[in-house]
Amino acid sequence: MVAPAKAPAPTSQSPEFIRGIGPLAAISLVVGSMIGSGIFIVSADIGRQVSAWGPGALLLVWVITGAMTVVAALAYAELAAMMPKAGGQYVFLREGLSPLAGFLYGWTLFTVIQTGTIAAVAVAFGKFLGVLVPAISPDVFLQLGQVHLPGSTEAIQLGLSVQRIVAILMIAGLTVTNMRGVTLGAAIQTVFSVAKIGALAAIVLLGLTLFRQPDIAATNFSNFWGTGDWSLAVVPVIGAAMVGSLFSSDAWNNVTFAAAEVQNPTRNLPRALAIGTGTVSLLYILANVAYLNILPFYGDPNGGDVLARGLQYAAQDRVGTAAIEVAMGAGAATVMAVAILFSTFGCNNGLILSGPRVYYAMARDRLFFERAGRLHPEYRTPIFGLVAQAVWASVLCISGTYNQLLDYVIFAALVFYFLTTVALFRLRRIRPDLPRPVKAFGYPVLPALYLVSVGALMVILLFEKPLYTWPGLLIVATGIPVYLIWRGRSPRTPQPADSE
Repeated sequence: MVAPAKAPAPTSQSPEFIRGIGPLAAISLVVGSMIGSGIFIVSADIGRQVSAWGPGALLLVWVITGAMTVVAALAYAELAAMMPKAGGQYVFLREGLSPLAGFLYGWTLFTVIQTGTIAAVAVAFGKFLGVLVPAISPDVFLQLGQVHLPGSTEAIQLGLSVQRIVAILMIAGLTVTNMRGVTLGAAIQTVFSVAKIGALAAIVLLGLTLFRQPDIAATNFSNFWGTGDWSLAVVPVIGAAMVGSLFSSDAWNNVTFAAAEVQNPTRNLPRALAIGTGTVSLLYILANVAYLNILPFYGDPNGGDVLARGLQYAAQDRVGTAAIEVAMGAGAATVMAVAILFSTFGCNNGLILSGPRVYYAMARDRLFFERAGRLHPEYRTPIFGLVAQAVWASVLCISGTYNQLLDYVIFAALVFYFLTTVALFRLRRIRPDLPRPVKAFGYPVLPALYLVSVGALMVILLFEKPLYTWPGLLIVATGIPVYLIWRGRSPRTPQPADSE
């Protein structure tokens, strides 16, 4: 990175964010950012990991994930209402712990979490568009070399394919749209979030009624807890299996990034966090109940049809497609492809809208490129941050490294959720004077239980999934020298970012 130029001090003449995100749009930003393609896929891998403990363990993974997500969101509600500023979680960490903690979060967000997720979701969009348009192929037609990442057994093939070009065009299109104002981006988010909720709710309702397979459901629920030993030995198994469900439930915090653009943020931010995470978590649990009413839990990887493969070995882990195929036959692939196209499009719109607000806050603290801290005079959007994010996400599309990068940062993301909750406790102690329009529900018991749960999960992942942990910490650690460079060349102490 290049050292930052001196950022201009905010003046009354500086453009300010427009509060163009209403209460429904705020909820839609939570819902739309959470629901991507994961709910239609990851249950197969979870089912394989908890095979001995049966369908009960699968649902337990999703219930624990939902509980943790909602408790975390309710804790964040206090911080969001107390500091409704552009940057959200970055600001919480900066004010509650230290500027370094905030920077490391923003650094990891830009290098991997946000941009990597955008790239992965965009390629998923291209992949499922290929179901409708076969010419959109994943085959690389222009080789650009290869790279071998630490801990990976296979080299990453760099290059261009039609699928990756579609992904890049999707990122470019949504970036341009979000440049033209937060109101337009929020409207798109609302439309697609409503569509996604409706589609997922339809799968749940039909899966429990018209599509229900009574014999299969009876078999699944008669052997609900499997034959495994339900002792403490199951704890690390459940913890390791939660990787997929946690990241299917992630990105709910993105609404805090755009807090400066939310109308009546002290009221609407907490409400969006609570309603959004609660709704999605409930739908995720019910979707898995629906799967278990349609597909056999146990399956054969070499099974000749969708029922023989079961939930555990659905083709390419596409559990949602397998369930629809049982109900509708050959038209399943098309129906599910359309559903996932809507889901991924809306998910990426929310991610693209939110991320640059963090880079804006970092730039105002003189910890990122100075231009990222400026707003377009007419549209009031952080144009440079949107462009920088799109460029790096597009590079990740070309490289094909996004999946491994996201694997690497799972542990790091949990660390930042843990640290942000610690910041909640610390701010209660060191800044009791700050107005708190909303207080964390169940404080201090529920936030403390969340810390214990995340701490235990991190310990489990350190031993059970080392490739998900140590490389992620290394990515975070690379931000330390970058932070020192930014700080060392900054002429003044960083000042808090504008909030309004």
